Amino acid sequence: MKSRNRISVEQTQRMALTTGLATSIRILRADAAGLSRYLEEAAAENPQILLAKPQVQDWLPRWKSAFNADAERPEQEAAGPSLVSHVLGVIEALRLTPTDQRIAMTLAEALEPSGWIGRSLSAIAGQLGVAVPAVEGVLRRLQDRAEPTGLFARNLSECLRLQAEEAGELDRAMTALLDRLDLLAKGEIDRIAREAGLAVADLRQAFGRLRSYDPKPGAGFEVNAAPVREPDLIAEKGANGWIVSLNRSALPSVSVAEGRAKGRAEARALIKMIEGRNATLLSVAQDILTRQTAALDQGLGAMVPMTMAEVGEALGLHESTISRVVSGTAVDTPRGTWWLRSLFTKAPREGGPAAGALRDRLAKLVAEEDPEAPLSDEALAAALAEDGAPIARRTVAKYRAMLNLPPAHRRRRRH
Repeated sequence: MKSRNRISVEQTQRMALTTGLATSIRILRADAAGLSRYLEEAAAENPQILLAKPQVQDWLPRWKSAFNADAERPEQEAAGPSLVSHVLGVIEALRLTPTDQRIAMTLAEALEPSGWIGRSLSAIAGQLGVAVPAVEGVLRRLQDRAEPTGLFARNLSECLRLQAEEAGELDRAMTALLDRLDLLAKGEIDRIAREAGLAVADLRQAFGRLRSYDPKPGAGFEVNAAPVREPDLIAEKGANGWIVSLNRSALPSVSVAEGRAKGRAEARALIKMIEGRNATLLSVAQDILTRQTAALDQGLGAMVPMTMAEVGEALGLHESTISRVVSGTAVDTPRGTWWLRSLFTKAPREGGPAAGALRDRLAKLVAEEDPEAPLSDEALAAALAEDGAPIARRTVAKYRAMLNLPPAHRRRRRH
């Protein structure tokens, strides 16, 4: 029996990331400095793109009221520590041997913004010429010492497991969930129950505790410090409230060359993408600052809880679009220059104040304390509770570590 070749026609559907879409995403997530570099590269390749660079000048925050003789000088918010400076302090406190110090510093360099290790331990060991167990030993010491718990985790499961151990909640149900995060993400609780031999009710209860953990402990180190470069946006208070505008001195203007040379269509498409990027950036920033009006008026201690999902839903945009827009975007305000991303902060307790506001109040309490009798974590928790913000001592210790504030016994100064 002879085989026959058959020709069949099938229809398939798939999503492809076109060059235009990739360019649009890159422009959308670029800050002013990154967009300027991209435009310079595009103009070098396409002579139909004409750039008029803004006048170069040293950046000074545009605190117009600060230079008004009749106005009170606005307070500049204190900047929090970066993730790098925080972990360097942790490493210094461990008093490691020279070899372990090299390992710890390399692990710190491998940290991603999430707070996880972005390289394998075998690769780090090979780079340093040491055994993998030596790297594992230093890593365990960093995981035990670093706050918030979950820093220096190698993956999501380990990050959450470290937090479960600290909370004393690493029971059979929690372990079953952490060992099967792929099934948990699909909502297959029943299957996990069958495989682990546990009751579904116990797993759901463990899942409720799991949801309170922080999957990206490094993200809390997004600071409000004013960047050295010019900010992307300017916020000013008008007669009808706060208004956000583009900082035109940070962006070059783009136009299309005259004539009919090749490349004009690409130049016009690029200008359209930039206009779309600017419109999206302004609408997102306006919505964020409208929600955080109290912070603009009173300071970061008045921040309210806010999520990217809420902003996205209000504007009809996906949460990932909000994340791209606010990434690396700074806004100049009368109280200093803030990162937009830092204004997204959740409440430790449902219905309570935002975590960012609590950290700001905590920093002020420590700044105003008696240096000869500094406040303990219990006293700080009680002081915050008096302001209507009940908070656990452990949470105070976590926030204090994020602010790079030492414990009370190390803050004590004797005259």
